[in-house]
Amino acid sequence: MAWEYSDKTIQLFTDAVHGKPGTHLGEITDPDGLGEHGSIACGDALRFTFRVRRDPADPLRDEITEAKYLTFGCTSAIAASEALCCMIETGHLTPVKALTITNQDIVDFLDGLPEQKIHCSVMGAEALQAAVFNWAQKRGVNLNTLGIDIHAEEQEEGRVVCRCFTLTEPYLKRKIKELNLHSIAEITGAVKAGGGCMNCHHAPGGLQDLLDEVWGTEKKSVNSLTLPIISGNLSSIPLTPKSSQETADSPKLSPFQFAKKIEKLLDEYLRPMVQKDGGDLELIDIKETTVYIELRGTCAGCTGASQTLKYLIERTLKEKIDERIHVIQV
Repeated sequence: MAWEYSDKTIQLFTDAVHGKPGTHLGEITDPDGLGEHGSIACGDALRFTFRVRRDPADPLRDEITEAKYLTFGCTSAIAASEALCCMIETGHLTPVKALTITNQDIVDFLDGLPEQKIHCSVMGAEALQAAVFNWAQKRGVNLNTLGIDIHAEEQEEGRVVCRCFTLTEPYLKRKIKELNLHSIAEITGAVKAGGGCMNCHHAPGGLQDLLDEVWGTEKKSVNSLTLPIISGNLSSIPLTPKSSQETADSPKLSPFQFAKKIEKLLDEYLRPMVQKDGGDLELIDIKETTVYIELRGTCAGCTGASQTLKYLIERTLKEKIDERIHVIQV
């Protein structure tokens, strides 16, 4: 599936990867500010560095003169990082003033991003915050006295909720409030939490519990959950975990009906999940309850391919269709 990027997003990405003069892909040696966000193991990671023109009397008047980034991610991750650097340099911003840039500002600068790629803009804003915190420590600036809370302690001290992407409870609660997130699908789209094995969706203390705690909404039963259709299809797939007894009591599907249910779930939910990080999958064959899948794109040579098959594809097929399903990679 090809993402629908704006012309500006494509241009920024193309210029950056070709090293066009004036672009910012790279790293500043001995920077005045350095911040990181994300994880290479998760598929998205960003290191942001900047250099300032130091004011001899007042560090709050330091001006960022150069900004660069290194990112492991997709087109939108590179374009969002380029946008962030452009906004800072052309605005002649101080580090503190740069903190006013939000992920929505980055999205607007790019003339929009696909909903499933909003997390790339969040990644840039978070890396910027970490870099400004690093600059403040070096320059002896107490950000708290300025009413600025960088939340530097979140990743170190918070309880990990999403283990696939190592995202903590304090961080997720803050992003739920800041980005006005009201569903698990929105959380996954914004910060990727819950986009891997999905175990954190309805686990005790998981994403749904955090949403209920933040917004005070009535807790929903897992049996009433509908999975997000990331491809944008307006239909929904109700997720009703099937026990052995339920499977036995359910009307027997013909081989054709069984195959069509698998194809629908793959096309409308599972394929978009792996495509958002450059991968893809193809249904090769179905023999009784054994499903043969070929992983393609970045998934083909990924060290986590077996986990994708077991914890994402096979688990979802078991829960939605038949617990006897076994997925084999070909």
